[in-house]
Amino acid sequence: MVEEKIRAFLAVEISDKAIKEITNLQEALTKKLKFIGKTIEPENLHVTLKFFGEITQKEIDEILKKVEFPEIKAKLGKVGAFTYNNQPRIIWVKIEGNLTKIQKIIDKQLEPLFKLEERFMSHLTIARVKYVKDTKYALEYIKNLKLPKTEFEIKSIKLLSSKLTPIGPVYTTLKEYKSTNSIKL
Repeated sequence: MVEEKIRAFLAVEISDKAIKEITNLQEALTKKLKFIGKTIEPENLHVTLKFFGEITQKEIDEILKKVEFPEIKAKLGKVGAFTYNNQPRIIWVKIEGNLTKIQKIIDKQLEPLFKLEERFMSHLTIARVKYVKDTKYALEYIKNLKLPKTEFEIKSIKLLSSKLTPIGPVYTTLKEYKSTNSIKL
């Protein structure tokens, strides 16, 4: 019998205060750029630390044994865009703090099970762009956006499943890991 697979990843959620700042920024983006695409719903805002893809319950059980990390402080940073053919495709907010160190700790803990990440940028996707008329203006506008340096604590990481639907992904928490003081940065 073939074991059912689940599309899963490890993620960090941000504080309600940070979500409020992001939703204000999303409203400004939508009004000013008038792009075709979508902003990420507040309940779906997260930073992906490790994407596993399709995994089995056995692999999930192995992950559950291994994840340990310290509590850290983080804050919202600069706004930017990933581009394709000079078109903005993903609009993101950088998360400043030690989140990259946390990702490397977790990556190393899971190394026997999963390949190490080659590139990791601690960011939060806030919008997906399909089309914007004036790309030069859009990229300049995005580059000049500023957010208040909203601080928040990261005390837990979630193992989430992701079900893709026609209206967007639906995330379900499978497990929440609390920080531990046994690991130091």
